[in-house]
Amino acid sequence: MIHVTKPFLPPIEEYIKKLKGVYERNWLTNDGPLVRELEFKLSKRLGVEHLLFVSNGTIAIQIAIKALGLKGKIITTPFSYIATSSSILWEGCEPVYVDIAPGDFNIDASKIEAAITPDVSGIIATHCFGIPCDVEAIEAIAKRHNLKVIYDAAHAFGTKVNGRSIFEFGDINTCSFHATKLFHTVEGGSISTRDAELARRIPYLRNFGHDGPEKFNGVGINGKNSELHAAMGLVNLDYVDSILEKRRQAVELYCKHLDPNHVELPPVDKLGWNCSFMPVVFKSEKVALQVKEGLEMKAVFPRRYFYPSLDSIFEHTKTSCTNSSKIAKSILCLPLFSGITEDEILLVVNEISSILDGGT
Repeated sequence: MIHVTKPFLPPIEEYIKKLKGVYERNWLTNDGPLVRELEFKLSKRLGVEHLLFVSNGTIAIQIAIKALGLKGKIITTPFSYIATSSSILWEGCEPVYVDIAPGDFNIDASKIEAAITPDVSGIIATHCFGIPCDVEAIEAIAKRHNLKVIYDAAHAFGTKVNGRSIFEFGDINTCSFHATKLFHTVEGGSISTRDAELARRIPYLRNFGHDGPEKFNGVGINGKNSELHAAMGLVNLDYVDSILEKRRQAVELYCKHLDPNHVELPPVDKLGWNCSFMPVVFKSEKVALQVKEGLEMKAVFPRRYFYPSLDSIFEHTKTSCTNSSKIAKSILCLPLFSGITEDEILLVVNEISSILDGGT
């Protein structure tokens, strides 16, 4: 079987070595030394001044909304994982959907300004599949209208724009370190910022508002993560460059052999993209489902990612999101992980060709 993804696992002896230290210290959670070490190394790696390790990428978005004091409406994308929108709603705000750009997977920056009303307090944009948004346009719009910007960078570990880390943009960036991501801590995520005042407040929000054992600084939530997860992250961090390169090679191989008459390919030549997924768009939903069913019969399991378009689930805007709806219906993410072989990729490609060239 070839699944859409497979978690990278480092040599077990390297992980066990980290775990032995955890056992010796008997310090499992509550801002332990491995958590702090991972935060320090990630901040250097991602080019951010302040980064906190949290329990997952969803809680990172929720904390970001709280930290920025966002209220009312938040402009966001309908083409993202459900956590982007559900976090907005969970925090008592309302998503305002702006369609994605034609031929792109990200929010259409040229349409954001028309969606701004007096009760819009911020923008949450997703770097979908790790492909960077038009950050320069988004930040210019936010500056003109005094809006805060959160980037959902769940997929964007290692992505760059003009040589700069994608995490250098926006007021706050969030990331997911779930097991399916190219860098993972089994479960986990991060929240990062360049703003020193935000960096002072976010730790309280992550840990119940604790300011010492008996003093509290406002209301917080339990967004902490453990030494066991940090240990996995620290070991995996040593392999990240190799993982990024293997994924790029795999995406390039897919793009070399997939028939562009059958599918719309991702922007593999876009400098700075981390190749975290292998999204391909078919000519219609019917064709995408035909390919999905045909591959599954051969024990190959792609994923409809993202489906459905979120504006069809959370009807909080009258704005037409026709591009998102069309892409969501006709997209599949093909199997991609650091250990995928050339033979497996060619098998997937050949099966797609066989299904579509067969005329069925």
